[in-house]
Amino acid sequence: MNIAITNGLLLMPPTFRSGLGVWSQTDGRSGSATWAAAGNAALVPADQDFGACLEIVKQQTTTSLRFMGETPMIPGVYLRISARVKAVAGALSSVRIAGWAGDGARNHVGGLVETGTTVAMRNYGEIVEVSAIVGVGSRRGVDMGWGTRPVYGHFGLDLVGANGGAFRIESIRIDDITAAFVPSLLDWVDVRDFGAVGDGVTNDREAFLTADAASNGGAVVVPEGSFFISGDMSIKSPIRFRGRISTPAATRVSFLSSFDFPTYADAFGDETLGMKKALQALLGYTDHLSLDLCGRRVDLDEPLVIDQLAPTTDAFSNRRVIRNGGIQAKAGPAWTTGTWSSVATYHPNNPLVLTNVANVAQIEIGSRVIGSGVGREVYVNGRNISQGTLSLSQPLYGGAATRTYTFERYRYLFDFSGMRQLDRLNFVDIDFGCEGIASALMLAPKGEMVQLRDCYITRPRDRGITSIGRGCQDLLVDHCQFLSNDMDLPAQSRTTIGINVNANDVKIRNNRFVRFAHFMVACGGGHIISGNHWFQGDGSGQGLRYAGLVLTQPNVQTTVTANYVDNASIEWTNEHSAIPNFTGSEYSFGGLTLTGNTFLCSNTVPWFTWITIKPHGTGHFIQGLNVVGNVFKALYGNVERIDRVDTSIADLNYNSMRNVQFEANTFNGINTYVSNPLMIQHNQTSASGTWTLPVIQGLPFQGWAKSVQSVVTESALVTANGTRVDSAPTVTTEVGTGRRQIRLSWAQPLRGRICIYARMDRPQ
Repeated sequence: MNIAITNGLLLMPPTFRSGLGVWSQTDGRSGSATWAAAGNAALVPADQDFGACLEIVKQQTTTSLRFMGETPMIPGVYLRISARVKAVAGALSSVRIAGWAGDGARNHVGGLVETGTTVAMRNYGEIVEVSAIVGVGSRRGVDMGWGTRPVYGHFGLDLVGANGGAFRIESIRIDDITAAFVPSLLDWVDVRDFGAVGDGVTNDREAFLTADAASNGGAVVVPEGSFFISGDMSIKSPIRFRGRISTPAATRVSFLSSFDFPTYADAFGDETLGMKKALQALLGYTDHLSLDLCGRRVDLDEPLVIDQLAPTTDAFSNRRVIRNGGIQAKAGPAWTTGTWSSVATYHPNNPLVLTNVANVAQIEIGSRVIGSGVGREVYVNGRNISQGTLSLSQPLYGGAATRTYTFERYRYLFDFSGMRQLDRLNFVDIDFGCEGIASALMLAPKGEMVQLRDCYITRPRDRGITSIGRGCQDLLVDHCQFLSNDMDLPAQSRTTIGINVNANDVKIRNNRFVRFAHFMVACGGGHIISGNHWFQGDGSGQGLRYAGLVLTQPNVQTTVTANYVDNASIEWTNEHSAIPNFTGSEYSFGGLTLTGNTFLCSNTVPWFTWITIKPHGTGHFIQGLNVVGNVFKALYGNVERIDRVDTSIADLNYNSMRNVQFEANTFNGINTYVSNPLMIQHNQTSASGTWTLPVIQGLPFQGWAKSVQSVVTESALVTANGTRVDSAPTVTTEVGTGRRQIRLSWAQPLRGRICIYARMDRPQ
C-alpha cells in the first residue's frame, strides 16, 4: 500500500531552495514565524554533500524546523520522516525528528509522543541521518503512535543542546512505509498473491494451499472472482470470501477454522450448494464434529441426497452434529413425488423380497410400497436390476401372490437412503421447514443412535422421519415438535405420518405431535415412548378418530408412559408379518405396558376406543399386557368403552389369554368400566341353587370369563324361609354363547348378595 499512489496524495515537502516561507521556526501552524525572515538562517546553493540546503546558526536551546503543510494522518497508514544533517562550525549539538499533532478543529492534541530518537553530532562535516515513524497504531517500530484523534501533523526536526553552532540540513523527506506493516496490521493473505487466477477454469488449489501455509496464523482472503478447485483441499486458517469457488462434485473442501454454513454459502455463492459441500466435508473428515448453521435459514431448491453429494461415503459411524438453524424447502420440480406401478411376485418364504418386478429399474430406493396385503410404511431399501428384485423394509401380510403394486417416492430435506449405513448423527436445534413441499428426514438402510433434539418438523408434505430399514436402531427423538401438513383436514382425510421405525430400542420422549394421520408407526421392540403429547382431533362434531401410535409387531416389549393421548388411539397389529396366522412357534400379542397416561377424546363417535388390537391372522391372543394407572376421559359425549378388537381381518383367540393387567385406571365419560380382574356385584333376590350372572361387559376386549379370583358374600346367605346358611359355591366360568357369564352352584337354594373378582385370562 502507498497512499501517494493509491490516493494521489502529495506527501513530500518542497525543497528548501523552493523558498523558506513554508518552514516554521516553531510548531508549523499558520501565522507562526518562518525561516524566510530569520537572520540566523540562509540558503546554501551548493553544498558538496547536500547540494542546495538550509544552514542555521543555533541560537535557542531547542531550535525547531517544521513544514507548515498539513500532512494527513490516515488510519492504517504509516509515515517515515527523515533528514540528513551535519555540523559545520561552532558548538556541537544533537538532532531529532519532531512533529505537532492537530485535530479536526486545528487544535493541538496533547499527551502524545511528538519527537523521535535524539542523535548527537560528534564531528564537523559528519553526516548524521535521523528518522522517525509516525502512525495511528502504537506498533513495534513506530516512534510516534498517535491514535485516531489527530487528523494531520506538521513535521520537521529539532536541534537541541548548546547554542552557537552552525548546521546544514538537506531537504526533509516524508515517505509512506505502510507496506512494511501490512502483514502484522491486516493479519491476512490474499490468494492472488500466491498465484490464484480466479478465471473459473484454472485449478487454483495449490495457490490456496500456499496462501494457507503463508498466513502464519492469520486469515486467507478470497477476493472477487471465480476460483476453480479440483482435488480435496483442507484450509487450516480462517478464511473469508468476496469471490466464490467451484469444484467437481466429488471434491471435498474443508475449512477447518471456519467450518460453518455461512462460510460455505459465501464460498460457493449458493445456499443449497453450500449446504451440500458443508455436509460433504462433515462426513468426509475426522476434524469436524459439528456443522453450525449459525442461526441461519438454509433455503433448499432440491433435496440433500447424501450419496450424490458425497458419492465416496458409503458408511459413516463417527458422531456428527448439525445444529442451530433452519432448513427450508423452496418450491420447485425437484420435490415432485415419483410414482410407479408394477406387477411383482411375493412369497412368504422370502419375506423381504419382491421378485419378477416389472420395470424394476424405474423404481427408486426409498419408495413406499402400496397395495393389497401390504402393511403401513413398507419401503424399498434395495434393488437388483439384473435379477428384477426389490428388497423391502418389512414383510407383507397378504400371502403368496403376483399383484400390482404402487410405489411412491417422497422427497426429503435430508435423504440418506443411498448410504449403506449411518450411525450417531445428531440434529440439534434445527427447524425443518418442510412447508408442505418436502418431507423431512429419510434414514439410511442401516445405522443406530441417530438423534433429533429440540427440533421442529413443520408441515412435512408426506412424512417426518422415515426409516427404510434398520437405520432407526436406537433412534432418539427428544423435545421436538411435529406439525402436520394436514392441520385443516378432518381426521379421516389425513395422510401424513410423523415417524416410522423398523428396528428396536427407539426412545420418543417429551415431544408434541399435531394432527397427523398417525404420529408413529412402529415395528420392532424395546421402545420407550414417554412424556409426549399427540393429538389428532378436528373441528367436526361427532368426528372420527384414528390411531396416533401404531405398533406393528405383536410382542413389542414396549413401554408407553406419562403421555397425553388426545383424540387418538393406540393400535396394535401384526401387519408386518409374512405369516400373519399364529403358528405356535412365536410370541403373540404381549410385552406392552401402558402406565400413567392421560387419554382424552372430545366430540367423537361413541364407538371410539383408545386401545385397539387388530390381528391380521387367526389364532392370536394376548400374553402380556399392563394397562395400569391411566386416566380415560371423554368430553362432549360419552364413549362406550376404552378398548376393542378390530375383527375386520381376524379375531383373537380368547381361550389362550393370559397375564393381562387392567387396573387402577380412572374413567370419566365412559359407559363401561373395564378392568382385569373385574369386580362384579350380584344380588340374588329369589332363592336358587344356581345363580347365573349377566353377560359381563367390563372385561378387557370383551374377553371370556376365564377365571374367578374370589367370591365374597356381602350379605347373609339365606334360604327361601329366611334361614341363614354358611356355604361356598362351585364356580363355572365361560357360561353362555359368548362365554362371558359365570355360574355359581350352591348345595341348596339360597338368596343373597355376593362380590366376584373375575378375570378374562389365566395368569401363567
